[in-house]
Amino acid sequence: MTPSDRQALKQKIEAAIVSTTEKVKSLEELTKPISPENSIGRVSRMDAINNKSVAEASLRSTRQKLSKLKIALSRIDNEDFGNCAFCKNPIQPGRLMYMPESSRCIRCADR
Repeated sequence: MTPSDRQALKQKIEAAIVSTTEKVKSLEELTKPISPENSIGRVSRMDAINNKSVAEASLRSTRQKLSKLKIALSRIDNEDFGNCAFCKNPIQPGRLMYMPESSRCIRCADR
């Protein structure tokens, strides 16, 4: 990985951290408890509970992605950054640009 590629990836990771942090904040709003004193009706309450559980699952996965992005940012200056954690071969540059939090190459990720 060239220094300019590394710098471009670092900027992409930093931008992804900012947008993912904003997404976490918005999902946290959607996962607030549903007040029982709201008179929204039984069916509407069931929909709200279902939507809340979907938002909670999305929040968990978004928090995991944010954590992986922060780890990638902290490791980007390491010599072995961009190498697969399993087979030690270089991760494809396109994969890193699309998913900068990737720690595995496509072959190892499929396993």
